[in-house]
Amino acid sequence: MDRFADIRTAALELFTRKGYEATTMADIGAAVGMRAPSLYKHVDSKQDVLARLMTATMTELLTAHRAAVGTTTDPVERLRRATEAHVRYHARHRLEAFVGNREIRALVEPHRGRVLALRSEYEAAFRELVEAGVATGAFQVASVKLASYAILDLGMGVAVWYREDGEYSEDTLVWQYSAFALSIVGAAGAATRQVEPS
Repeated sequence: MDRFADIRTAALELFTRKGYEATTMADIGAAVGMRAPSLYKHVDSKQDVLARLMTATMTELLTAHRAAVGTTTDPVERLRRATEAHVRYHARHRLEAFVGNREIRALVEPHRGRVLALRSEYEAAFRELVEAGVATGAFQVASVKLASYAILDLGMGVAVWYREDGEYSEDTLVWQYSAFALSIVGAAGAATRQVEPS
């Protein structure tokens, strides 16, 4: 039985609801039915839990990104697929996204540097997609960096408001947001995409 999975789930909920600083190891232990001595058999500290959470989130995002763009060389299709993976992850993992964005300040070295490096790698991956599209004439943007930031913000915003039982299905959301991303970079025909895939 993977006890860290239980600890991770409990910590994620507590960090989201109470914040990292206000959450204690006793809180986490109580949520999983473990006393502190047993808890420390699975994690080194509260900082260890946070670092593992945030590192896993960025690793999963990078893995999803590579899988999304790995089977095509077309710049428009690569950006579309990357945006779909980005938005879908944030729709499915809202708590991870929330904690990852709010609690970066709580990380200490070397964890902070490691997570920031992964975040930079992820941002650079989107910037490279936009740059490739500009180089081929498929995209028209005034600033590659700002365009990549705007696309990344699409996913991060979804994590704030999206709910599975809300007005939009996940597929509708992913489809429409990929159209928004293509509009941001001025891809031809982006604005004519339908809300639902045909």
